[in-house]
Amino acid sequence: MLELNKVTVKYGNYAAVNNINIQVNQGGIVVLLGSNGAGKSTVFRAISGLNKPASGEINFEGIALNGKSPDKIVQAGIVQCAEDRKLFPRMTVQDNLIMGAYIHRKTKSRIKQTLKEVYELFPILHEKRHHMAGSLSGGQQQMVAIGRALMAKPKLMLLDEPSIGLAPLIVEQMFDSIQQINQEGTTILLAEQNANAALNIANKGYVFENGGIVVEGPKEELLSNEEVRKAYIGA
Repeated sequence: MLELNKVTVKYGNYAAVNNINIQVNQGGIVVLLGSNGAGKSTVFRAISGLNKPASGEINFEGIALNGKSPDKIVQAGIVQCAEDRKLFPRMTVQDNLIMGAYIHRKTKSRIKQTLKEVYELFPILHEKRHHMAGSLSGGQQQMVAIGRALMAKPKLMLLDEPSIGLAPLIVEQMFDSIQQINQEGTTILLAEQNANAALNIANKGYVFENGGIVVEGPKEELLSNEEVRKAYIGA
């Protein structure tokens, strides 16, 4: 579904991502593991059209994304749920969600149905739909961010550090929701530092260090890899 071939992304002369290859199959959950600054968010920005690769190709469903604008990439079916949520804090929960459906703004019945689906996934958001998004807890704000991404009806969702700053119980609930989203038909590319939680739901993973991929493979291989366990799982 998504393929990155020998992609390098630079900030000035610095290669934040260097000559990487990634494949995401339709219907799967793929996780990018690594510490802050390892290059995970840069990969997402390149896929989303926010940073142009210095070299290499990014293809989605057989179509080259290189040179396409971010709005065209969203229309193609790729939606990013950014790190730190990036909500509109002085807008209501419902208005934040509806912003995510901008590309479907001419089909109000579709927006209404998708909004219903988001509220079914996150019932607390329906209760708080008229509250300002900035007044919600961290976990609830993350639900709004994911829900807003779902409003665009993506084929592929890019989830950037969805567990950051959340309590362990909320993290567990969040990953259950991500798994449910995937089971209902959305392919997931997930960037995470919480390797244990991410690998529990993923099919495959890539471990990033200093802008490059140092280990990749099915989740079973990564969970049993001693170096990966020591560096990212703490065992």
